[in-house]
Order: sequence, then structure tokens, then C-alpha cells
Amino acid sequence: MSSETLGLVSLAALFIGICVGFPISFTLIFLGIVFGVIGFGAPVFYLMVLHAFQVMSEPLFAAVPLFLFMGYLLEQAGLMNRLFNGFRLLLAGIRGSLYIAVLATATLFAAATGVVGASVTILGVMAGPVMEKSGYSIRLSAGAIAAGGTLGMLIPPSVMLVVMGPIVGVPITDLFAAAVMPGLVLAGLYTAYALVRSYINPALGPALPVEERAKSVLEMVRELFFGIIPLAVLILAVLGSILGGLATPTDAAAMGAFGAFVLTVLYRRFTLEGLKQAAYRTIITSSMVSILVVGSNLYSAVFSRLGTATMIAESLLGLNFNPMVILLTLLGFIFVLGWPLEWVPIVIIIVPIVLPLVKALGIDILWFCTLVAVCLQTAWLSPPVALSAYYIKGVVPNWELSDIYAGMIQFMLIQLIGLSCLLMFPQLALWLPEVLFG
Repeated sequence: MSSETLGLVSLAALFIGICVGFPISFTLIFLGIVFGVIGFGAPVFYLMVLHAFQVMSEPLFAAVPLFLFMGYLLEQAGLMNRLFNGFRLLLAGIRGSLYIAVLATATLFAAATGVVGASVTILGVMAGPVMEKSGYSIRLSAGAIAAGGTLGMLIPPSVMLVVMGPIVGVPITDLFAAAVMPGLVLAGLYTAYALVRSYINPALGPALPVEERAKSVLEMVRELFFGIIPLAVLILAVLGSILGGLATPTDAAAMGAFGAFVLTVLYRRFTLEGLKQAAYRTIITSSMVSILVVGSNLYSAVFSRLGTATMIAESLLGLNFNPMVILLTLLGFIFVLGWPLEWVPIVIIIVPIVLPLVKALGIDILWFCTLVAVCLQTAWLSPPVALSAYYIKGVVPNWELSDIYAGMIQFMLIQLIGLSCLLMFPQLALWLPEVLFG
């Protein structure tokens, strides 16, 4: 058996192991060692040590636990509740105002934490009952909550982009800059769709009753000031220092984590138990990501050394397909994998495997990474799995799963429009990095 064929066998074994339910990280390490020993012998053990050392000594990966810790602390500070209430009072007289409040809150919170599950859950707890009580469409409400929550995967400081950067060899600052415009475009498309539907059919999103509006301008200003300004300052400090070149992503993440701790204290939500839970959740998630990256790097190195990645790239290039057709095929494959899998195994396993092909086609790597991020975000809104649906169902149990799915599909189609815009106009992703970093 040739080494290239051996690599294909290892890939098939990997997918079988994932589908059976074996832990992905240990499956990667085990298959990397086994097929490495078969393919080229004892040097695979040196390769494993080398990649483990490289990952653990990579300064950029230190940003992952810091950004996670910042997000978990902000979640405990109750800032999302203040944000939502502030926007709700500000827009009370507008049809579909709660849709705008949900999406604006989700967009701002996405820039403070990249944890999708937490965002969708908090939005559901906070906005679901209010929207139902106000007579809003359950389907449109569920779609807005799910779509808004998934923005955390794309809008910086997205943990997914922090992990993706070192894997594909693209600076995290470039990935952050590339994701800003697509994220804002998607948020704008969601909001426009909800507003248009509400104005065509006012029953879908009526204006709030007078008794639920702010009693005075002072009350509205107070909610806006305490709900929006602190978080906006924190976001500008973190992202501004990264994109402005004033701090590395790791330094900015440390500053953001400290800022989140200060806000938790100022809002009188700090408890030792809460701090312990935030630290524990950070350690669990960070450890999972780290061991997955180690396993992925080992497996990818073995896969590449066997020559399989080169063989796949040359075979597809030999078919003389249009590069756009191959790109769409790759994105479709990633989209389908995004149904049963989290983003972590896709980013650290699939992306490195297809990267040689993407480079051979002459596709801009920064644009491709942004397309992958938007594609994975779309998968979170796509039945039959659609993890966001189960988060919403868990916190708003009286909403039927069929209604939640029906609402999510509407926003998934909006998401596909946004993905199409990014495909047709690459400058949506490439303009800001060019302006900031040349």
C-alpha cells in the first residue's frame, strides 16, 4: 500500500471514530501515532513531542482562556440584561422594536464574548418571555435570538478565529479585521428582515404598549448609559488596541478579562462562587481546545508527510474544474460537517487538510478563512441538528421545536444571502485588513 493510500485509510478511520463517538482529541493522537509508525516509523514520536511543545509554547493561544474568562465574567455581570432593557426602552415606539433590541444586544455582546451557547441561552431567558408577552411572532422571535447568538462565532474577539489563525498561518489581527464587516453586514440583514416583516404585518412585531415604555427620558438615558457605555468602552479598548496595533491579541485579552472583572465588581455581581465557576469553565474549555489542537497538529503533520494532502490537491486540480466550483464544493462539505460537529474539529482537522488545495487554486487565505467562519455560523442555524434550537427550547420550553426551526430557517436563508455577498464581493472581508495593515 502506498503512503498516499495509507493517508486516505487514516482519514476514513478518523471519520468512523468521530461518528462512533470516540473523543476526537484522543482519536487524532491515536491515529496519528499508529499511521505514522506504519508510514515512516519511530520519528512520529519525535513529531508528537515537537507539536505538543509548539502548541503549549505558542503565545497567541494564551488569548483563548483570557477571552473565554472575559466572556464568562461578563455573562455573570448581567450586562446583557441591561443592554436589552436599554435598547427596548429606546426603541419602544417602533414596530419590531424587540427584534432590534435582541439583535443589537447580541451584536454588542458578540464583540465581548465568542461563546455562542451562552449568548443564545441568555438571549432566550431574557427576551423570549418578554417577546411572547408582547404578542411577537414566536417563529420570528426564535429566529432572531438564534441568529443573533451565532454572531459570536464571527464578530471579534471570536475564539474560533483565535484558534484558526495559528493553524492556517494568518495573523489573528488580520482575521479579526476581516470578520468585522461581514459580521456587521449579517447583523444589518437580520435587522432589516425583521423590521420589513413587522411593517408589512404589524401583528408580527407590534410597538410596545405605553405602560411598558420608559416613564421619563431620564430613565431611558440611565438604562442606556449603564447598560451600553461600559460594555462599549471595554469592546473599543480590546478591539481597538488589537486592530490599532497597540497590543497583541494576548495582551488585549488580558486587559479585557481585567475590565470584565472590574465591571462585575462595579455592578455588584461579584461573588467568589461566580469567580470560581468562571475560572472552572475557562479551564475546561481551554484544556479541550489545547489538546484538540495538539492532536490535530500531529495528525495533520502525519497526513501531510504521507503525501495524501498533496495527492488530493493534485487530483482535484487535474480535473480542471473552475476554482469557484471547487471552493463552493469545499464550503458545502464544511457546511454539512457543521451539522453534527462543533467548529473545533472542523477548524483544526478539515481546514489544514484542504489548505494546500486552496493555496494551489490561488484563493486568498484570509478570504477563505472568513468564508469558513460564516459557513460554520450558518450551520448553527440549519436543521436537522441546529444546536441553537435546543438551547432555545431548553430555556423557553413552551415554544414548540417546529416553530423554533421554522424561525431559524428564515434567518438561515438571510445568512446564505450574506454568504453569497461575501463570495461575490471579497472586499467585504479584505478591505479593512488592507486599510489597517496594508
